[in-house]
Amino acid sequence: MKILVLIPAYNEESTIGEVIRDVRTLGFDILVVDDGSNDKTAELAKNNGAVVLSHQINRGQGAAISTGIAYAQNKNYEIMVFFDADGQMKAAEIKNLLQPILSAGYEAVLGSRFLGRAENIPLAKLLTLKLALLFTKFTTDLKLTDSHNGFQAWKLSTLAKINLTQDRQAYASELLEEIAANKIKYQEVPVTIAYTVYSRRKGQSVFNAFNILWDLIIKR
Repeated sequence: MKILVLIPAYNEESTIGEVIRDVRTLGFDILVVDDGSNDKTAELAKNNGAVVLSHQINRGQGAAISTGIAYAQNKNYEIMVFFDADGQMKAAEIKNLLQPILSAGYEAVLGSRFLGRAENIPLAKLLTLKLALLFTKFTTDLKLTDSHNGFQAWKLSTLAKINLTQDRQAYASELLEEIAANKIKYQEVPVTIAYTVYSRRKGQSVFNAFNILWDLIIKR
């Protein structure tokens, strides 16, 4: 099947090259959506063999995902993998996410750091994720162990059923709502998320959880 790895990126010049090189060892096509970076992210992504699409301004990860989906549909890809640019994820685990789609007919596969490993996760981040899990259970009734993990694999035919409206981090909750509403056949698989000094420094503030709730509840 024709598979594309989508990497949204914003000011990731220090990690993007290595991330792309790791994914390329698996033989997959790679699309980087440069979300308005003001560093060398786009240049380094191209130099390391990725196709690059660039937003002129920083629109948010949800917008980058939507841009990537549109590209994949136009190029007739059949499966898309969402993968982060900051080095927290393990490229070798991509095949674990693909297996349920390829061999068992699942439409979406969601990585879970709590079935797998969350290396050096800050306590505040852990508490925020657990609260997000309760919110997801309340709003979707999905049986999940991890609700805001960006490491995912999807059939493009399934993504075609979904209309993402959230440009920023609330897109992750919106995807789960769409899984529930459309009765999408999904499975969680264990993955590793490694919280490095770089990713912790660059990562989202815990207070961003309130921004996500605002986008989901108030602005919608």
